[in-house]
Amino acid sequence: MKTKIFLLIFFFKALGIFAQTYSYPANWTIENCIQYAKENNISINSLRLSKSAAEQDLLQAKDAKYPNLNGTVSQGIFAVNGSSGLQLNGAPSQSIGANSSMTLYHANYIKNNEISKNLTVQMSDLSVKEAENNITLTITQAFLNILMAQENIVSLENVLKTTQTQLKQGEQFYSAGTISKLNYLQIQAQVAQDEYNLVSAQNTLRTNIVNLKQILQLPSSYDFQITKPVDITVDENLKALADVQNTAQNERPEIKYGELNVENSNTNLKMARSSIQPTLSLVGNISTNYANGNGNYFTQLGNNFYLPVGLSLGIPIYNNRIYKTEIEKSKIAIQQANLDLLNTKTVLNQQIEQSYISLQNSLSQYDSALKQMNINKESYDIVNAQMKIGSIDYVQLQQQRLLYIQAIQNYLQAKYAAVLNKQIYEFYAGNPITLSRL
Repeated sequence: MKTKIFLLIFFFKALGIFAQTYSYPANWTIENCIQYAKENNISINSLRLSKSAAEQDLLQAKDAKYPNLNGTVSQGIFAVNGSSGLQLNGAPSQSIGANSSMTLYHANYIKNNEISKNLTVQMSDLSVKEAENNITLTITQAFLNILMAQENIVSLENVLKTTQTQLKQGEQFYSAGTISKLNYLQIQAQVAQDEYNLVSAQNTLRTNIVNLKQILQLPSSYDFQITKPVDITVDENLKALADVQNTAQNERPEIKYGELNVENSNTNLKMARSSIQPTLSLVGNISTNYANGNGNYFTQLGNNFYLPVGLSLGIPIYNNRIYKTEIEKSKIAIQQANLDLLNTKTVLNQQIEQSYISLQNSLSQYDSALKQMNINKESYDIVNAQMKIGSIDYVQLQQQRLLYIQAIQNYLQAKYAAVLNKQIYEFYAGNPITLSRL
């Protein structure tokens, strides 16, 4: 009984240690969100396993140029055909042997196979980097959505405080008979609407946090919170479109992958052509045997020693067009790889151009939205000042409040769209995603 209790205690302790294997960052910035995803994302780690498998294929291809070696040992008994038919006499026999072969010439097939496997490893690594780039942009957008929702909440809280102050003043005016009950109800409706807007913004924030947590593939029970950068401002400096496109064409992993794919396709064609060439191999084996009743065991092994060594030449003559088909399909694969590379370059340039246009548009919208918000805030402040002295048109108050709230929404959307588009554009230029330098 004591043993069972001890084992249960040990099991639960081990389970607790396993559950605490990974410690999450104390503060989730955009940088460690990206780093965590690169290290722990399931899809990316699956690609890393594919790379590991490709590395094993490369090791096998490298060893193909060396001789192989196989050993055999067999043990048996003699069967003799006597007057009464086939009989087992129980006399043991044994044979021992080993054989080896090594390819001396196969039109560089072994060398090209090693080159092909090496290219496959490099392509697998580039697939990992491309997946890391994709999840980086996904996290950036999700992170900025959270920041925008947080800033929106602060703005709506300030609006709510203002309308709550207006409600207190309106209550005093209504008690004094300065305003009508309709005007008083209108102010109450404004407060209720602002409370609704705030709750809606808080729900949006929770949804955005869950979205980023799911992208990071964190446990549902984990209390995920991000650290807001000290300040987020819009940088309106733009790099030249042609410079960014040239940088991307030279550095992006999808372009390098396409180039290696073309090279690998050409290598596969060389391997296919090797299949129709003669193969010269060095072959040899060593063997000996023992049979009961024919003398001493070790004497027999020495006397029966056999060591043939020779050359083997394999010449393809007719193979139902198998090799010819492989050659033609390899040529087609080269054409397809070139088309894929051209398409990748074209799509990348289009994406960068679209990012450049989106950035220009968002910067223009940001400037306009900022002016609009400042003007509407000033107008709203004037209306609030009129409210304090009891000289107010409640229709105008409602209109100005709605204009101010809409201006805030437009400003935040334009601001974070500009930040996101700038990050994406800079990322194409080879710069890492970071909000610390904004």
